[in-house]
Amino acid sequence: MSTVTNPRFVRLAGLLSIIAGAVFLIAGAVTWSQVSSHLAAENITVSDDAAAFAGASVNTPWEAFAQADIINHHALTATDGKTYAELDKEDPLRAVAMNGSFLRASLFTSVVAFGVAALVMGIGVVFGLIGFALRQVAPATVVTVKDDNALAAV
Repeated sequence: MSTVTNPRFVRLAGLLSIIAGAVFLIAGAVTWSQVSSHLAAENITVSDDAAAFAGASVNTPWEAFAQADIINHHALTATDGKTYAELDKEDPLRAVAMNGSFLRASLFTSVVAFGVAALVMGIGVVFGLIGFALRQVAPATVVTVKDDNALAAV
């Protein structure tokens, strides 16, 4: 007969994985919430001529992306399609292009932060599922397995 003597390690690893998953899930959710609330505090509204979410308050990644996209459109319209780098140093429209680029970069940074928060939450879910699976696989008590080939070993 053989005996599984250490199912505790597998169960402990499963429990630690569940705990890590919960920490990741909570950290991701808190990050998402913080980015959303800080964006909302800026009182940014998606432009009425945006492709989507016109008039909405910017507090999600989709709204931030839509606003960044329309800012780019407005800046390129104002500069006759030229970017900051393409404008002469003395051109007064260079400030418009620069401000548009800065605003877009700020909004895209929030989009990236939302993405990282979502990734961390997803990793938390995966860790939790793995931990749950490990705890289901490992027996809660010591199990004795009958070995039918015990006589062959003699």
